[in-house]
Amino acid sequence: MKNFSLQQCLLLFAALLTANYSVTAVELTQGMMLSNTCAACHGTDGKSPGAIPSINGKSKAFLTQTLTDFRSGKRPSTVMGRHAKGYTDDEIRMIAEYFSHQK
Repeated sequence: MKNFSLQQCLLLFAALLTANYSVTAVELTQGMMLSNTCAACHGTDGKSPGAIPSINGKSKAFLTQTLTDFRSGKRPSTVMGRHAKGYTDDEIRMIAEYFSHQK
């Protein structure tokens, strides 16, 4: 087994520290964070695995209007009205923006 000098070990350590590792970072947005509450029913990223409608890729205008209508009671619902009442106009817009970009 070869013995490395302290200088060789330090050079190897420095090389490992400066190595270019490819890491993909995901920017967490408020819309993404708020959308987590939708995942239980509408599926991850709005892709529903069952009878609940998928909301991924719907237009921002459609999602904003639908959530606003649920919140006001204009659109009848069992659960969505209660969820939507917890969001401000800005939060609804952020959620709609997020899901409109999901494919």
